[in-house]
Amino acid sequence: MNDRAALDLLLAHGPLSRTRIGKLTGLSKPTASQLLARLEAAGLVVATGTTEGRPGPNAQLYAVNARAAFVAGLDVTPRRIRAAVADVTGATVGEFELPTPGRRAESVVRQVAEALDGAVKAAGLTRSDVHRTVVGTPGAFDPSTGRLRYASHLPGWHSPTLLDELAAALPMPLEYENDVNLAAIAEQRLGAAHGHDDFVLLWNEEGLGAAVVIGGRLHRGFTGGAGEVGFLPVPGTPLVRQVTRANSGGFQELAGAQALPRLARELGVGGVGHGRHTEVAAALVARAAEAVTAGGAEAEPYGRLLDAYATGLATGLASMVAVLDPELVVLSGEAIAAGGEPLRERVQAELAELAASRPRLVLGAVRRHPVLRGALESALATTRDEVFDTTR
Repeated sequence: MNDRAALDLLLAHGPLSRTRIGKLTGLSKPTASQLLARLEAAGLVVATGTTEGRPGPNAQLYAVNARAAFVAGLDVTPRRIRAAVADVTGATVGEFELPTPGRRAESVVRQVAEALDGAVKAAGLTRSDVHRTVVGTPGAFDPSTGRLRYASHLPGWHSPTLLDELAAALPMPLEYENDVNLAAIAEQRLGAAHGHDDFVLLWNEEGLGAAVVIGGRLHRGFTGGAGEVGFLPVPGTPLVRQVTRANSGGFQELAGAQALPRLARELGVGGVGHGRHTEVAAALVARAAEAVTAGGAEAEPYGRLLDAYATGLATGLASMVAVLDPELVVLSGEAIAAGGEPLRERVQAELAELAASRPRLVLGAVRRHPVLRGALESALATTRDEVFDTTR
């Protein structure tokens, strides 16, 4: 217990002296010295220099040995696989992105291996150096069948033997998690939800989804489908039937990224542009937020666009809030983050009109690759428990 407490302190605070570790843990100097000697012999800490230049006598500083373990994370979409490798301190040491549009579906195992190898090579490592890999995908793998559900738009990932094939191809433990759940892990560990045990993360990029954290733990549901709120029936759109076949639902049609260009045209906002739904939506929302902040002639139509988008988001959120009564709602994903505070304020105001409870709404703080960061954080949590166990 003392060893793990010291390692956690070193991760949180950086290099510390023996005296400082003793004070923070409540251990005597001899016990702290024995602890550090044990951890150094185990290859878990290294001496990094002294306190020279600081007040008082010089003292040896110790830090977690960053090379004690490495983990990998993958963020999978229909367009690309983004991969990264982090050392045991959490520092990213290698990244790689593999474009995948138009790739043959049966090449999924090869794609995953290629993306992972690219990140491993960028880190100056080999596959065997990676202790664990966490893969984030849309949808979720059903624990009873091993098949991917709720993500019919991800070609090649629905084979009943895929997980076995990936396990055979890659020489480390593999875990799979929903992409929005991983964004929530990133926010819980490093971002806007840090210190919160009950929160919802609403995500809008290629699809509209949510992550639910109850009592500090992700709630995944019986088949892994908790948070697939894009399928939620909501007022304001026709009732969508055969939702898994359509890969859409009422909330997705009302407030998903693909709805923003239509809303803009209906409200007389010009320059909608063309391209991927998420990119077009994010550009529209960002331009609207800038216009209403600056004021002037464009503020009125753009303000109506933000109002309509906020109402759509709050409509689905109201149903979630009525069931879950969360302490906090984190707004994340490219098509939401682009709206910044002007959009957040509007969603908060609309939700206050539509929901009986009053959760606080905040913008996600992990802005760079939150799904990938969550995959690394998830892999690190398990790996640290294994590697930092000095009782073995």
